[in-house]
Amino acid sequence: MKKRVLFVCIHNSARSQMAEAFLNDLCGDQFEAQSAGLEAGRLNPVVVEAMGELGHDLSANRTKSVVEFLRAGTWFQFIITVCDEASAERCPIFPGVSRRLHWSFADPSALTGTPKEKLGSTREIRDAILARVRRFCAEECAVVPAAGA
Repeated sequence: MKKRVLFVCIHNSARSQMAEAFLNDLCGDQFEAQSAGLEAGRLNPVVVEAMGELGHDLSANRTKSVVEFLRAGTWFQFIITVCDEASAERCPIFPGVSRRLHWSFADPSALTGTPKEKLGSTREIRDAILARVRRFCAEECAVVPAAGA
């Protein structure tokens, strides 16, 4: 049976969406990843563009709130917060969670500069998330995914 993972950030508009896509791609045979925000927001178009560069089409994704999963009684083996530490502390306690992890990444919605600079910084965040998901797979999966993703 697949282990269920919920990635949580503030608005489910960027970081958690990227982490969900990467884990489902790299270790989808062993994990079922979903994502949510402390509050549902609006999908970040720069993130959609950056993920599209790696073949992940997030354009049809919708943002979700953690409340949706709590109300549904969804159980997860992992809750992974991908926002700053202060925001992560606001994440509710889910029943049945065996592990809660925190991976802090910069918020793409807080980036400043020209559109080209924002895209470049978003790529750096995307690549950091991809590297962290790969490390998670190496630590938690029975089969380590190939380097190309």
